[in-house]
Amino acid sequence: MEIRLLETRDEAAVDRFLDRIPEGDRTFFKEDVSDPDVRAAWFRPGAARLLALDGDAVVGYVAVVPLTGWSRHVGELRVIVDPEHRGHGIGQELTRRAMLEALELGLTKMVIEVRADHESRIEMFRTLGFVPEALLADHVLDHSGELRDLVMLAHSVEAWKASLAVAGIEDGLGSD
Repeated sequence: MEIRLLETRDEAAVDRFLDRIPEGDRTFFKEDVSDPDVRAAWFRPGAARLLALDGDAVVGYVAVVPLTGWSRHVGELRVIVDPEHRGHGIGQELTRRAMLEALELGLTKMVIEVRADHESRIEMFRTLGFVPEALLADHVLDHSGELRDLVMLAHSVEAWKASLAVAGIEDGLGSD
């Protein structure tokens, strides 16, 4: 599996990838990926966007989207893995790479929102150092019309970078 930055030449492969994501999963996307304008915006500068590829096929996607205003030091993490490739560590590896991208963007904190009943996803993020910071009751209206709770997890990119420095592996990671 190769993980690399999204490039304009990937547009058709990204379209095929997104078309394979079930409608129920799309409920949790921040963006309407069925909208061609939204998909086109992915290829504009501003956010760090990476793909996981199996040959020529996109099997995963991650974005670190910098927030604005008083939260401009925070990046929102968005991770999507092809249903047929879940459970093989792709989301975890994409998240690790996104953490490096957050350093490059000068961010000090990352956040991700996960449905509270998606316990395995929450646990995966916890193993990477994310901690739950908020529980929002009845915050998500899913595709079947049910209200679901949402957990916001956060990760201190600065603390992670400091731990890399202690381990002697900080060289080349982000700017000081």
